Amino acid sequence: MKMKCVATVLFTLLLGALLVAPDASAGQKPKLPESYKRWLEEEVVYIIAPMEREVFLKLQADRERDLFIEAFWKQRDPTPGSPENEFKTEHFRRVAYADRYLGRDAPRPGWKTDRGRIYIILGEARDIQRFEGKTSTYDAEVWFYQGKTDIGLPAGFNIVFFKEGGHGEYKLYSPVGDGPQALLAGYFGGPDYQKAYEKLREAEPDLAAVSLSLVPGEGGEAYGRPSMSSDLLIQRIESAAARNIEARYAQKFLQYKDLVEVEYTANYLDSDSLIKVFRDPSGLYFVHYAVEPRRLSVNQYESKYTTTLKVNGRVTTADGRLVHQYEKTVSLDLTAEQMREASGAPFDFQDLFPLLGGDYSLSVLIKNEASKEFTSVEQALRIPQGGTAVQMTQPLLGYRVARLEPGQRRMKAFRIGPFQIYCQPNRVFTRLETLAVAFQLNGLSDELAAGCEVRIEFLKDGQPFRDIRRKPSDYPELPNVLEEVSLADFPPAHYTVRVSVANAGAEVVSAAEEFDLTFAESVPRPWFSSRVLPDPGDPVYAEIMGSQLFNLGRFDEARVFLERAFQKKPGSEDAATNLARVYLALTDAPAVVKTLAPFITPDKAAKYDTYILAAEALRRTGEFGRAVELLDKAVAHYGVNAVLLNSIGECYTGLGKTKEALMAFEKSLELSPDQPEVREKAEKLKKRSLR
Repeated sequence: MKMKCVATVLFTLLLGALLVAPDASAGQKPKLPESYKRWLEEEVVYIIAPMEREVFLKLQADRERDLFIEAFWKQRDPTPGSPENEFKTEHFRRVAYADRYLGRDAPRPGWKTDRGRIYIILGEARDIQRFEGKTSTYDAEVWFYQGKTDIGLPAGFNIVFFKEGGHGEYKLYSPVGDGPQALLAGYFGGPDYQKAYEKLREAEPDLAAVSLSLVPGEGGEAYGRPSMSSDLLIQRIESAAARNIEARYAQKFLQYKDLVEVEYTANYLDSDSLIKVFRDPSGLYFVHYAVEPRRLSVNQYESKYTTTLKVNGRVTTADGRLVHQYEKTVSLDLTAEQMREASGAPFDFQDLFPLLGGDYSLSVLIKNEASKEFTSVEQALRIPQGGTAVQMTQPLLGYRVARLEPGQRRMKAFRIGPFQIYCQPNRVFTRLETLAVAFQLNGLSDELAAGCEVRIEFLKDGQPFRDIRRKPSDYPELPNVLEEVSLADFPPAHYTVRVSVANAGAEVVSAAEEFDLTFAESVPRPWFSSRVLPDPGDPVYAEIMGSQLFNLGRFDEARVFLERAFQKKPGSEDAATNLARVYLALTDAPAVVKTLAPFITPDKAAKYDTYILAAEALRRTGEFGRAVELLDKAVAHYGVNAVLLNSIGECYTGLGKTKEALMAFEKSLELSPDQPEVREKAEKLKKRSLR
């Protein structure tokens, strides 16, 4: 498989790393421009989540900040398909109202006052009681709210404001922090809540009713002391707007702002994912995954519904080294009838790829070209690295199983041996379904298999509920294990499936997965796009594994795989360049030239990487003139760039053509001035030409 964006890595390998001058401002936080500071600290200060604020402060450019602000409002838009963002409109209406009406008795803008803050967060109160001009109590207001359960607040509650000491602006009242005594004018009875409450009830019964508890019917007056839950309610109100938003999009914005096009940046979609690792009969481990976006947008033209998904996957080591990368395009084209059937069900993108043993990080980025939305998945991966010990994969839970005929067993996501498991990332099942529990027992010796026991245990809310015990011989498809369990007599709850192997009473290996059993009689099952890969013997797998070994610096091992792939596909230019790259890393320049010779003939154009690899190999063998010919072809077909010019300069230096070499290096420096090593070479050539 040809790796994308390999040119830069290749040039660095061939020609040496180009030093980049450090940025003097690196690590320093830029001063936030006034307009963005006002947005952060005034306009959205009460509704922005801590994570959103943290991400916004990390942004370096105004363009990034503008895109983030766009994303911020989109995440709160209740009707994304309409031209107006009702949430944003209502928010700024509240801010304007607070400034106009709620700051009249305060020496600061209305949005900064306690009443302004609560109004901006909660909006209009259902009812307001005012206690003003009284001789026995300080001026106070009681705002009553209903219908805020959607943001985690009680069905009905009060908010009290009062003028502390009878003057100044209205202050938010706390039953615990202030108490009824703070509402009484000229009261000197000390901190006795009960005594103050009784006096307040004599003066203003309605005000006394909310002085100990802000929640009607909570009964604080019965105990003669303030309700702690009222102060907790105030805390929940002040964090309600930020708490009610899923702020993970902000992390994704920061993570992917340099990797996705500008028009996608503000349009992050949340998604569910499912990732499992299984071994195929050839011994290769495959990563199987499914990504289920929150929604799938399509374009409509007449009776056709279409979109294109761009999928980019990256696997890296703990130190950030790229091990495997792929890009693919998925076109979806539905008729009106298919769209009607699909509109009530989620969409899953499913795929799989082979991966060497080791510990990695997987990142999958999916972009929808129809809606300019993107979603992503990140997860740590551990791929077994061989050994003699028995290995158990994490169980895969499915809602349906198809048993495949031998001729149908090509590679596809969530195929385990002869079983195609139909599964979904959310792992929610109904009592009308049969649960499929599938996993693998790899490396199970005959001796262990004869005496051990396979256990499948179900834990309901953490407590043992049911278990199944079998001999390995009960599973004829070992190392593939499939157990199908009716859920008819399982009560709806949260469950854990724990699978293990025990020998002589001692547990040898175990793994677990969780699922939920719903009260509903049915759940919408997804429609999906799932690629079918060639049979395990296809040379594409040798290419992939060889490329992964190359990326890990294991060149001798990579050569074995890539030679095998090239032998099976001698006419493949991609296979040839992959192998040539390994030969070059092993300093076998003649082998590079021999491998690429069929692809650099005068009668046809080669690929860019082919020209560069062959030219570098020829330079190393001293064939500078022929190397320049190939580099000139690369320029003619693909245009000029700094690294290509550097290679031309090296070849002309080898030919002793100082003038031509200097011209190449100087042109390279015009395109990319920040190349100290190239500049040094150019200076030396200048001095040589003056002698």
